[in-house]
Amino acid sequence: MFNRSPVASVLPTLVKSALRLTALVPCFALLAACGTVSSFSFPGVYRIDIPQGNIITQEMVDQLRPGLTKRQVTFIMGTPLIRDTFDQNRWDYVYGFQPGGGERSQERLTIFFENDALVRIDGDFQQTPENTQFPATAASPAAAPAAN
Repeated sequence: MFNRSPVASVLPTLVKSALRLTALVPCFALLAACGTVSSFSFPGVYRIDIPQGNIITQEMVDQLRPGLTKRQVTFIMGTPLIRDTFDQNRWDYVYGFQPGGGERSQERLTIFFENDALVRIDGDFQQTPENTQFPATAASPAAAPAAN
């Protein structure tokens, strides 16, 4: 009868493993290359601008006055992007913009109320000097004493 050697029985298994490996290596190489496709810029491809959140303008901020009700602030600024569930007296307006293929920028304005009346604003916007209605606080840069 025919007697097979142990090497002869292992050889087909090794060949199959080698074939699988040679088939998988190009697949992994293609998969790794796909991860860097987004870094290429193809000529003629339009990338859209991405605005997100509440648009905040200086004119809107200049209309804010101490004592305005929440309803009046909503009329001026719109519905806030974030209303704190645990603190109903704090509203956050956030606006982010990313031009097509450019760097993302973000602006923030936080509005604080007491007894349904506006008491202060904080964030990336300050009222223009001729429209300033809020007293300077220690947190605002305008209230910092000048160093001599």
